Amino acid sequence: MRDTPARAGGSLLMRNDILLFFAQGFGTGRVPRAPGTAGTLPGVALYLVFAGLPLVAYVGIVAVLFVIGIALCERAARLLDDPDPPSVVWDEIVGVMIAMIGIAPSVASVIAGFLAFRLFDIWKPWPIGWVDRRVPGGLGIMLDDVIAGLMALVLMHLGQALWTWI
Repeated sequence: MRDTPARAGGSLLMRNDILLFFAQGFGTGRVPRAPGTAGTLPGVALYLVFAGLPLVAYVGIVAVLFVIGIALCERAARLLDDPDPPSVVWDEIVGVMIAMIGIAPSVASVIAGFLAFRLFDIWKPWPIGWVDRRVPGGLGIMLDDVIAGLMALVLMHLGQALWTWI
């Protein structure tokens, strides 16, 4: 049986809704204030779920989420007609997971990683700000947060080397 235009359109709308649900961090990116901060929380949850895996497996999962994120963020930006919609927070999810690579989970480390990632993501020092302004599309949406995550990762490992509470 062939789909009627109404059924096909409804199916497309449902796929778009599902795509936006993931791109918007399972709905967290839709909060009216600080969607990037709220959207980072699912990344913390995923970190906690996968933190017990071997390092190679964890990095592999993060890499897969990054690749998926390029296409996901590109499509969501087109659907929302905005080159970098604030509600699209898949990039924050991946960014905070990068910040926590090789960090043992504890209350202090999760708070420190969350804050370090948000600091770099909001502040956007070079090269984060440069990438944010110059790299278009899904790759650009993802890449500035990847760099923020890598900068936070360096800070986290430095903190872990210098202080035992991280």
